[in-house]
Amino acid sequence: MIWRKLRKDTQGATMVEFAFTAPVLLLLTIGMLEIGMIEFMGSTIENAVLDASRYGATGFAPEAKARDEAIRESIADWTMGLVDMETVKIETKVYPSFDDIGKPEPYTDSNGNGSWDVGEPYSDINGNGQWDNDMGQAGLGGPGEVVLYRVEYEWGIMTPLIQNILDNITFSSSIAVRNEPF
Repeated sequence: MIWRKLRKDTQGATMVEFAFTAPVLLLLTIGMLEIGMIEFMGSTIENAVLDASRYGATGFAPEAKARDEAIRESIADWTMGLVDMETVKIETKVYPSFDDIGKPEPYTDSNGNGSWDVGEPYSDINGNGQWDNDMGQAGLGGPGEVVLYRVEYEWGIMTPLIQNILDNITFSSSIAVRNEPF
């Protein structure tokens, strides 16, 4: 008899249904906000690198600042304080041409094994006194030189609940430009 009364009683059914659906809706909402921030950060870092390369390529540094300071400041401005400038990795490398980006320094493969070995002759393109797998020389380059700008930043997920699901995300952006004749 009591079961018949409970079965017909619908008071509180909405609260029970809400209790089942609310966590799922909350997780979806937070997830969408996190994905939105991830996309925003990726776009922001891309734009920051593009703007920083403009400073470097023109040789312009406002208010008597060094070019590297202007580049760092440009990245900080574009990322609107969301990037910790102490942990961001900013790398600039100078190359002889666009074709040489990421290529090793030329060497003579004396033993024919397809890789450089100690003692084999090589051309020290970047002038550091040793053979390197990347011939780029650190710096901002001079007029007419090709410079690769690379920024890397590790972004921590903001929501503790999502942190348990996703690891930190590493954003990496790069652009190669030829410096103007400044």
